Amino acid sequence: MKQAILIHGKPDKAEYFNPMLPSVSNANWFPWIQQQLNIAGIASQTPEMPNAWQPQYPTWAKELERYDITPETMLVGHSAGGGFLVRWLSEHPGIQVGKVVLVAPSMGLDWGETDFFAFEVDPNVASRTKGLVIFGSDNDRKAIRDVVGIYRTKIDGADYREIAGHKHFTYEDIGSGFPELLCELLADTPNPITS
Repeated sequence: MKQAILIHGKPDKAEYFNPMLPSVSNANWFPWIQQQLNIAGIASQTPEMPNAWQPQYPTWAKELERYDITPETMLVGHSAGGGFLVRWLSEHPGIQVGKVVLVAPSMGLDWGETDFFAFEVDPNVASRTKGLVIFGSDNDRKAIRDVVGIYRTKIDGADYREIAGHKHFTYEDIGSGFPELLCELLADTPNPITS
């Protein structure tokens, strides 16, 4: 069965503990994309990664691994969630997955000291997917644009989609919807309403 797992990024501490804001897995475009995928017949999950404001790789990996990840599982990661997926896939070379989409992926270049991204990128990651796509924006912060460049160089077979003016693809930047991502994820999926 086709499914999608959507991994959020790293909020700052004030955002994480603000009771007036949604949880990180329910922020930005995550609720919209999850609903659209569910309508299309693709079960989707947006796990809440523990202590997202100070992420620990083993904890995030354990949370992801609670799900049955198969060759039909699409993976989407935003910001630190994108970098996390590259690490997880790099460290699990025997796993085949569906399409992988990295949205403005981070490697923590502007976080200071962290071991969250202490790993070597496997250049063959894309060969174990049904397509690996990187979404970037021309006006995101420099650290993210640098990471996009690193992944485009290091990951063989990765496709790149630049969307001008989308900054870091947050609610403040693009609102609650993300039709470009939805089109990418549904590109090979029949419409259950018209099928």
